[in-house]
Amino acid sequence: QVQVVESGGGLAQPGESLRLSCTASGRTFSFNVMGWYRQAPGKEREFIAGIYSNGETKYDDSVKGRFTISRDRSMNTVHLQMNSLKPDDTAVYFCKTPFRGRDYWGMGTQVTVSS
Repeated sequence: QVQVVESGGGLAQPGESLRLSCTASGRTFSFNVMGWYRQAPGKEREFIAGIYSNGETKYDDSVKGRFTISRDRSMNTVHLQMNSLKPDDTAVYFCKTPFRGRDYWGMGTQVTVSS
C-alpha cells in the first residue's frame, strides 16, 4: 500500500503565490514519477505538472512559466510552487503516483484564488 498526502492549499489573491507539497509513503514504495492534477467545479480532472525519477519535468501549457515542480529525494516529497496565481487556478489539487501497476491518489487540497 502507498499513502499519498497533499498539503499547502489555501486562499490567495490574484498574482500571489502558494506552495503545495505531496508526500508518498509505504513500506516498499519507490519513487518513479509523481504528478499534480487539478479539478475545478464542473470540470474534469486535468494534468498540470509531473516529475520523473531522473528529474525530468513536464507541464501543461496553462501553468508553464508560472508553476514549478520539484522533488525532495530524501522524503519522497514533491512540491509545486505556484506563482502569479489566477482565478482560473481555483480548483482542488491532487497528487498521483504509480507503483506496481496501480495509481495512488491523495485526497486533494483546495486552492482558491480570489480578490
